[in-house]
Amino acid sequence: RSYSGPETEGQLLNSFVQYFGDSLGRKIKRMPLIEETVLPGDSLLTLPVVIIGNGPSGICLSYLLSGYRPYLSPEAIHPNPILHTKLEEARHLSIVDQDLEYLSEGLEGRSSNPVAVLFDTLLHPDADFGYDYPPVLHWKLEQHNYIPHIVLGKGPPGGAWHSMEGSMLTISFGDWMELPGLTFKEWAASKRRNIKSDRVMPEEIACYYKHYVKVMGLQKNFRDNVYITSVSRLYRGKDDEDRSQLNENISTQRLEMEDGQKSLIKRNWEVRGYQRATDGSHVPFCLFAENVALATGTFDSPGRLQVEGEDFPFVLHSMSDFGAAISKGKLRGKADPVLIVGAGLTAADAVLCAYNNNIPVIHVFRRRVTDTSLIFKQLPKKLYPEYHKVYHMMCTQSHTVDSNLHSAYTSFPEHNVLSFKPEMKCVLQSASGLKKILKFSVALVLIGSHPNLFFLKDQGHSIGHHSNQPITCKGNPIEIDPYTYECTKEANLFALGPLVGDNFVRFLKGGALGIARCLAIRQKKKHELIESGDGGGDGVP
Repeated sequence: RSYSGPETEGQLLNSFVQYFGDSLGRKIKRMPLIEETVLPGDSLLTLPVVIIGNGPSGICLSYLLSGYRPYLSPEAIHPNPILHTKLEEARHLSIVDQDLEYLSEGLEGRSSNPVAVLFDTLLHPDADFGYDYPPVLHWKLEQHNYIPHIVLGKGPPGGAWHSMEGSMLTISFGDWMELPGLTFKEWAASKRRNIKSDRVMPEEIACYYKHYVKVMGLQKNFRDNVYITSVSRLYRGKDDEDRSQLNENISTQRLEMEDGQKSLIKRNWEVRGYQRATDGSHVPFCLFAENVALATGTFDSPGRLQVEGEDFPFVLHSMSDFGAAISKGKLRGKADPVLIVGAGLTAADAVLCAYNNNIPVIHVFRRRVTDTSLIFKQLPKKLYPEYHKVYHMMCTQSHTVDSNLHSAYTSFPEHNVLSFKPEMKCVLQSASGLKKILKFSVALVLIGSHPNLFFLKDQGHSIGHHSNQPITCKGNPIEIDPYTYECTKEANLFALGPLVGDNFVRFLKGGALGIARCLAIRQKKKHELIESGDGGGDGVP
């Protein structure tokens, strides 16, 4: 069933809910599965937008697609006079309806995506200079701007925040983790939460995101316990002569036929997967979307060293596994230290966790302690004392300072892991080529994580800045148009958040703004075509 106008949006969502019911304890109708040889017709559900991932990226995009619009507040004065002048020129228009390229021109910030910098400075003016100015925006719910969509996630709204280690503080301030329309402080006060610090625990953030979806009225668009197995492109010729799935690389919207006539291409995506029921069974589904937005984050696949012995059960790759080993008492009374590999904040969290549980640590990392790109160099000591404590130990308790292992902590800068041995030994190699063999009780490899886009063709390798390479948030993010966040190599496929290099919640909101503006423009054009009798309600953008 193709969406063709505002009057059908309620029916469309209701039909989706009918297929994809909330109550999984009872028998529910299964979404129609399509035989591989059958081309989807108009009798099957087609949504304007499917969002994959229900973390802050997916939540924020759903908020904007639900019709919430940001306007310049009547009393607001932005500290950037040039930007404020631009905002005054179109005060009567929402930011979604303005030229984002014009507004973001000349702005600088800690994101490489200009719309991310723009939206951040509107929500947190001059935050990087230490100021706590209020947002210059106020929000209105405009029902006529609603675009039907569904948000699919593996767990409850909040995504990976629900599975992060609960005892550590977030790197960002609570205010920087919040989403539009509900401040974190307001939520904390309403829940009678005593927030003692500007930095908060992941558990608090996860609860805030879950509550946000409810209080903003977004629940009807969210489905939990959903696992995507494939996202692929479908198309249909004029007379359905070729009813098979063709090459996804076709980028035109019409095909030139031999007789010179044009044939419409069905530009829809096919999204397949299953929803896990309370009894553990899988309810399969297949639906169609004019547009797909990737908001999966990067916590799916932990980074690996790719060395011999890394698959031994005593080599862990997540803080949650390490925390479980500690809580179960597996490391209690062990004489050998825990081996921690990595020099980022998660590795530092592991060092603190071990240190606070009186577990000796061997800390191995490739960089020099003086490397200016180390994250510790970018964190003010007053705000992040625990991380600077780890950094101080990295510098002063190195094996190069004292050839003997320290009782509580010893660092091995500029060392690589060559292999893990079955007798719980590790072979290290220094920058000079010198090898060492160390014994440990458990190893913890924390060298970042990567998105798992297995459900895309070639695992999404073709849509990065560097073709045929895995997508990573730093080295090879998805290549997008900087103002619409549409993939430059695949039409009607959008990406935001860490997938495009925006790791901080502060900046991923800009992706939602860019996508919402792009889709709003296309929906308006589509409605105009339908009203003029040219679109035919075919579902082709």
